[in-house]
Amino acid sequence: MHTQRQLTLPSPAKLNLFLHINGRRADGYHELQSIFQFLDYGDELSFRLRDDNQIELQPALNGVPNEHNLIVRAARLLQERTGCELGANIQLNKILPMGGGLGGGSSNAATTLVALNHLWQCGLSLHDLAELGLVLGADVPVFVLGEAAWAEGVGERLTPMPDLEENWFVVVIPNCHVDTAKVFSHKDLTRDTPKCKISAALRGEGRNDCETVVTNIYNEVYNSLNLLKKFGSARMTGTGACVFLEKSSKEKADTVLANIPANVNAFLAKGLNHSPLHKALN
Repeated sequence: MHTQRQLTLPSPAKLNLFLHINGRRADGYHELQSIFQFLDYGDELSFRLRDDNQIELQPALNGVPNEHNLIVRAARLLQERTGCELGANIQLNKILPMGGGLGGGSSNAATTLVALNHLWQCGLSLHDLAELGLVLGADVPVFVLGEAAWAEGVGERLTPMPDLEENWFVVVIPNCHVDTAKVFSHKDLTRDTPKCKISAALRGEGRNDCETVVTNIYNEVYNSLNLLKKFGSARMTGTGACVFLEKSSKEKADTVLANIPANVNAFLAKGLNHSPLHKALN
């Protein structure tokens, strides 16, 4: 039987189109509501099958030992769960910022689970992989399942939203790394936003509850948000640092991008309801 030996797949970014924090649980995690949508922009991962059980990742990320990297942890978790004795050489082409709120690490973990499940022929369903991914982080399941979604709980209760407008986004990457734990444990964080309905969020009634805390701590985020607000209703994604502005057409988004100073790190991307990861695998 022919076994596929290598595979290259995208690891897309996500945006939180809004983020409400409804409460704090006894275990310290926060109950939240959000809408996740993918972008046609992200990292890329290449996998090559190994006949031993070693997991080799290149290049190593600054400040992150390989064994702590979510990519290696995802591969090890899949080996443990399935008893697979194969390994992989993994090459990461990283363009998403760390601590940027675009889900880079979670997306990398999800792409690893999906890719190695395929290469190693583990036979797990996407639902199984999503459950496994939740061990690595609350954002991993949405990337594994690959559908834009309404999220509740800690972000793991997902309702697919296949009919979201696939608009264009101008995304600014402030020059800072936001510490998610610091944001979620901050005394000034709003934790009692009443639950809202999907229809209200789609009318634009949502906001990002983390934004005030983050812009107070990180001047770079504050400045980036103010810059984008000159062109419309901008907001932050996740716990930041990245901020975005939604436009209905590429032309409108291009116009905004053209007016952003050259020294500001920004990019243009299209919103997607179906992850490019699954399109590439199919």
